[in-house]
Amino acid sequence: MKISTLKFGDLPDVDLSKVGTSKFGDFEVEVVDPVDDYLATLKEVFDFPMLKKYVARKDFSIIFDAMHAVTGPYAKRILVQELGAPASAVKDGVPAPDFNGGHPDPNLTYAEELVKIMWADKAPVLGAASDGDGDRNMILGHKFFINPSDSVAMIAAYAQESIPYYKGGLKGVARSMPTSGALDRVAKALNLPFFETPTGWKFFGNLMDAGKCSVCGEESFGTGGDHIREKDGIFAVLAWLSILAYKNKDVPEGGKLVTVRDVAMEHWSKFGRNFFSRYDYEEVSDKDAASMIDHVRSVIASSPKGTKFGDFTLDVADDFEYVDPIDGSKASKQGLRFVFTDGSRIIFRLSGTGSAGATIRMYIEQYTNDPSKYELDAQVALAPIIKVALELSQLQKFTGREKPTVIT
Repeated sequence: MKISTLKFGDLPDVDLSKVGTSKFGDFEVEVVDPVDDYLATLKEVFDFPMLKKYVARKDFSIIFDAMHAVTGPYAKRILVQELGAPASAVKDGVPAPDFNGGHPDPNLTYAEELVKIMWADKAPVLGAASDGDGDRNMILGHKFFINPSDSVAMIAAYAQESIPYYKGGLKGVARSMPTSGALDRVAKALNLPFFETPTGWKFFGNLMDAGKCSVCGEESFGTGGDHIREKDGIFAVLAWLSILAYKNKDVPEGGKLVTVRDVAMEHWSKFGRNFFSRYDYEEVSDKDAASMIDHVRSVIASSPKGTKFGDFTLDVADDFEYVDPIDGSKASKQGLRFVFTDGSRIIFRLSGTGSAGATIRMYIEQYTNDPSKYELDAQVALAPIIKVALELSQLQKFTGREKPTVIT
């Protein structure tokens, strides 16, 4: 396919603020409100009367940080106009081309103002944020962060009982390879088909197109379902709102609400906790990043099963590859993995190579079913395996970096 002809017309300006159709001879321009179609889809997925009743409780409050990005108008229409939350529930809801000077990444570093609100003594029950184009999300409770790997697992675990779209059960679930194994445990318990894919939403898309996957997610704050086949930040927020509304449907107003923390603790009591963290080292020189990755490959090549790394015993070390079960395509060199006999993992990936340098991503995961450890800070729980990861990769030696740019 190629473009052979371009035709230009000298037309009057169209008022893009007004929904409707403008005709210019045989040519017409239609201005639509995308929130209308999206909201109609969401109403097929979620129990809006249940959500509205929950939001109306005097002992419930929510704060959604749109980060001056695209989801501001969506949040105002859905949370405020449809569900009845006060206008103050939407923070930074006016989109700006430069995001008002901010960095619209919904994580603990760049959504700092939201984090401060949620860590205050009189914080809302539910805090959430979305990114520049609305496809990613962050979920917070009072002084409590839900890791994205846990979020997709918890949504999958509670979807059938709390979200009408899934009342018949899930077709399957999927996660990207670097994402923690929390979702794997839910899939096993619910006897669901499970898929581990490379990073990249197209792999989930193939599974959803084939009717193999209902809920999927990545550790990079992307969560989605087959209602629109894409990452969907608002979907994740309403999924969490649905879980809380369902859990509190029999709690009288003024009673002890089931909180985000309570949902997490209940989940971990059933499945155990996969402690997880990602270290991003941004704008590393391409040469230094490549040298470090080459070194890690050499460690993999010389590390057979049973090799000891500190207190951890290696089960397998490899460069992840994936054969798509739908179209048979093969994706190679998708991440350097060290998987240990206790299920712990260390993963290294490069991304964003170019004029600004490379980003080295280091993923660390460790599982526990010891209830006394469930509320540990992830950095404390993961300290021994983080030490192993830094030592085996010699990251500081190759990059000169003493600490990451961003920790998730």
